[in-house]
Amino acid sequence: MEKLYTEGKVRAIGVSNFEPDQLLDLIAYNKVVPAVDQIETNLYCQRDTERGWMDKKMVAHMAYAPLGQDNRNEMFGESAVLALAGKYGKTPAQIMLRFLAQKGIAVIPRSTKFEHIKENFDLFDFALSADEKVQLSSLDKKEPLIGKPETPELVEFSLTW
Repeated sequence: MEKLYTEGKVRAIGVSNFEPDQLLDLIAYNKVVPAVDQIETNLYCQRDTERGWMDKKMVAHMAYAPLGQDNRNEMFGESAVLALAGKYGKTPAQIMLRFLAQKGIAVIPRSTKFEHIKENFDLFDFALSADEKVQLSSLDKKEPLIGKPETPELVEFSLTW
């Protein structure tokens, strides 16, 4: 990959599911720092520790499964999310995506429905306050549901999406 990068055949190199120790090892023993690390990140798994290391090494944080990938539907019913959705006239999904976007996390929600795809882009006509972000931050359970390599059954299940 580095050869392709230095030859100008690719514009960036990214990684997925790299924990901080793996990311630091990769950076230490290679010439090109990854532009992005794509890791499961959502309301219940906010990845603040990982984000700190990414920021320190200037690696962008990209969230996959920012809406839980149908495995965390309870996020949509959190009272704080519902209250903010009502306040701003948005859907719970838009509140959760905006929350991550305001934290500087690139979000890539998965959808095959045109109305959801359109809705997922309609995030930038409102902003959550500092207090609202603190309220949503408090919902972090610090536990990935999908990207747990120590649980092969979950990894295998994720391959069926």
